Amino acid sequence: MKFKAQDKQNQLIENITFHHLVIGVDIAQEAHVARAVSFRGIALGTPLEFGNHREGFDLFERWIQDLLKSYKLSSVIVGMEPTGHYWFSLAHWLVDQGIEAVLVNPHLVKKNKENRDNTPSKSDHKDALVIADMVKNGYYSPVRFHAEAYEELRILMANRETVTKRLNSAVNQIHRWVDIVFPELRQVFKILTCTSAIATLRLFPLPQEISRLNTEQVLDGWKQFVKRHAGVKRAELLISLARSSVGTTQALHAYKLHLGQLLEEYDLANRQLEQIKHELQLILERIPYAQKLLEIRGVNITNLAGVLGEAGDLSGYTHGNALLRHAGLNLAEASSGKWRGKMVLSKRGRPRLRHFLYLMTMSMVMTNLEIRASHHYNVEEKKLKKMKSIMKLCGKVARMLVALAKNNTTYEPIKVFTRAA
Repeated sequence: MKFKAQDKQNQLIENITFHHLVIGVDIAQEAHVARAVSFRGIALGTPLEFGNHREGFDLFERWIQDLLKSYKLSSVIVGMEPTGHYWFSLAHWLVDQGIEAVLVNPHLVKKNKENRDNTPSKSDHKDALVIADMVKNGYYSPVRFHAEAYEELRILMANRETVTKRLNSAVNQIHRWVDIVFPELRQVFKILTCTSAIATLRLFPLPQEISRLNTEQVLDGWKQFVKRHAGVKRAELLISLARSSVGTTQALHAYKLHLGQLLEEYDLANRQLEQIKHELQLILERIPYAQKLLEIRGVNITNLAGVLGEAGDLSGYTHGNALLRHAGLNLAEASSGKWRGKMVLSKRGRPRLRHFLYLMTMSMVMTNLEIRASHHYNVEEKKLKKMKSIMKLCGKVARMLVALAKNNTTYEPIKVFTRAA
C-alpha cells in the first residue's frame, strides 16, 4: 500500500467535530496562556493564564469545564508548541486526565501569526489563539509518549552527545598543550591519544623531566599502562627530542596542573561513554526487533539507539516515508506554472534523527555489500552525485527499518534489494 501523507491530514481534520472545544496553549517556563475556539475558529470565553504547577493545572481544568458547560460542548482537544522541555509536565497531566493533547509545529505557528490580525505582532495571548486555529484546521500531531525503553534511549543518547563534546574538547586542549610545551612529542607518537602517548603525558609530561631519565626508566613507566610498549628505539628518540625541545620553559607548574586536569576530564569522559554504551546494549535487548536489526552489517548499537531514541517504536509507523517525514528527510519542491524549482530536503523534523539515519547509511555504504552496490549503481549508472545517492539510500534504509520492525523479521538482502538501484 502506498503511503499518502494527505490521508493522514484528512483524518486529523475530520477528528475535530462541532462538539469540540479547541484550546491552544502558549507554553512558557513558569506561566502558560490558554485560548479557546470552536470547531469553526470562533473565539470562546476569555484568555486564561495559569502556572506550571498543580494549582495552575487545577485552575486550567476548572476553566475547561466552565467553557464546556457554557457552550454545551462535550469534547476537548488541547494543542501546544513543544517549547524546550517546558511542555512535558502539562502534556503528561492532560494525558492522565484523559484529555486529548496534541502538538503543533513551531515553524508553522510563526508562519500563521498574521492570519488573525494581518500584523507580525507577537504576544502570548495571540500565540495561543494561533495555536488553537492551527489545531482546528488539522495542523497538529498527537502527543505520543514513548515506551520506557525508547525514552531511556533518547535520554542516554542526549547524554552521550554531551559527554562526547566534553571528550573532544579535552582532546583538543591536550593537542594545544603539547604544541606549546612539548611539540616534539608528535615526532614520537603520530596519535597523541594512543595508549603510550597518554602514558607519557601522565608520567613525565615536561621535556625537562624526560631529559633526566634513561631508557630503562621510560620503558618501566610505559609498562605500568601497556603490556606491549612503544619500544626501546622510541624511548631513546623521546629522550633525545626532550633534551633539544623548543617548548616553553615558563609557567611549567601551571601547565603541568592544567594537563593533569585535562587527563582527568579525558578519563572521566571515556568511562562515562563506556557506561552509556553498556546501558544502551541492555536496553536494546528489551526491544523485540532490535537484535534482528543489529544483525544487519553496518547497523551498530550507537546509531540504532540514536534512531530508536528519536523515532520511538518503529513498528508503530505506517510506512518508512512517515519516518522520513519525522526526520525532515522528505523532499520539498517550489514550482509555479512553467517554472519548476529544485527538489530539496524539507528539514522540517528532528535533526538528531536525520543525523543518526545519515550515520547509519554511511556505515552501511562502507560495510554492507548490498548498500554499497546500490550506491555504486546510483553513482556510476544513474550518474547521481555521491551525496544525492546517500540521501536516496537514507530513504531506502528508513523504509527497510520500518518494514523489518513491523514484521519482526530477519534482514534478507534478496527481498530488500531486488536489483542494485
